[in-house]
Formats: sequence, structure tokens, C-alpha cells
Amino acid sequence: MNSKTHTLGPRLRSLRVRKGWTLMQMSDRCGIPLSTLAKVEHDRLTLTYDRLLQVSQRLRIPVSELFAEPESDNEPAVTARRSIGRLSDAVRVKTRNYDYHYLCPELRRKRMIPVLARLRVKSLEEFGDLVRHSGEEYTYVLEGRVVLHTEFYDPLTLEVGESVYIDSNMGHAYVVGDGCREAAVLCLCSSSEETLMESLLTLHGPNESRLPAAVSKPRRKQKLSAGGRAAKVKR
Repeated sequence: MNSKTHTLGPRLRSLRVRKGWTLMQMSDRCGIPLSTLAKVEHDRLTLTYDRLLQVSQRLRIPVSELFAEPESDNEPAVTARRSIGRLSDAVRVKTRNYDYHYLCPELRRKRMIPVLARLRVKSLEEFGDLVRHSGEEYTYVLEGRVVLHTEFYDPLTLEVGESVYIDSNMGHAYVVGDGCREAAVLCLCSSSEETLMESLLTLHGPNESRLPAAVSKPRRKQKLSAGGRAAKVKR
């Protein structure tokens, strides 16, 4: 392998190409002058530690990624990761609107987060402000009837077996449809940000109940949670 692939320049350029950015866009995003970036990419200049931290913080990537070996275009990396999605192992978060089960929590730096959720609220007024987060999401209705509210579209009613794929940056909210007491959905959230899991958890707020679902093993015969259980955790 060419020794130049071990220097900062080719790795910085590889990162920019993967993101689909021009040199000008990269400069705007990381706050490094365009002429400086050009010299760095051609190994005519390097960055000080302070500048490396600036790039890391602005682009929201770890500094280590700037020194990681670029992936080969011809040999995709195989992580061989595998995780069984059991409710007993999930991270359970109870909120006013939903009862979440974050599946496969032992895998770190996931770019896709599988979430099993039970919906309780039946109106947008009861739900509150629309939710926004990075990436995209796919939601499949398992039980009941679900109404999806978004900031750019009319409300969409989804029956069992129906699904929707949306931009998660768009304000959105899922509520229970008419004729149903509750509903259950499987949601897959995906983002290029490796901190997606942490970002999703911060949406719930610091005062929500959060615990491993394994704590609730004696009640596992019931589906997710019942209204009575939810009442017990209210403050």
C-alpha cells in the first residue's frame, strides 16, 4: 500500500469524498481555510492539534477517525456483528406518550436503532411538541391503528401491516387512532451519526423512567406495558 495513505491528507480527503462534500463545503463546515485544506489533502501541510480538535468538533467525529485506515473501495469491511433482539435485554424507557424498548443495546456505535414502542396518547394536543432528530426512520404498525402527524403533510392513518418511511429531521408524532386504546409499532431509526442512540435517549428528557426491560421479567407475559403499570411510575 502507498505510504501516503498513512498520512492525514489522504484520510481527510477520503472523509470528504465519503460525505459527498466539495473542498469549499468542507472548509465551511470545519472552519479551516480552503487553501489550507487543499494543502493538507496534498500533503503539503499538516494541522496542529488545536486544528485537529476543531475539525473533530465541527464535523462531530472522533479525532481517531482522522487517523483511521481508509476502507478499501474493493474490499468492504465486514464487522461480523450480531445481536439477538430480546425484550428481556432491551433498554426500556417509559414516557408520557410512549413505552419504548430499545433493542440490541449491547452493540455500540450503531447506525440503525431498532425500537419497539407502545403508543398511548390519542391526540396531538395530548402528545405535545412534534419530535425531531437526525436521520431517517421506518415505522411498521404491529397492533391497533396509528395516526402520524408531521409538519409538512396531512395526518396519515396506518393500519396493522402498513408502514411509513420518513425524514426524522421533520417534526413528527405518532398517536393512537380512533377505536383503539393503544397501539404498538416497530421503528427503525437510522443516521450517519454514530451517537444516534444517545441522541434518541436525550429526547425523552432527564426525568423519564429508564431501566433494562429485564427488571420487569415477572410481567413479560403481558405485551410491553399496560396502562396500570404506567400509572405506577407517574410522579
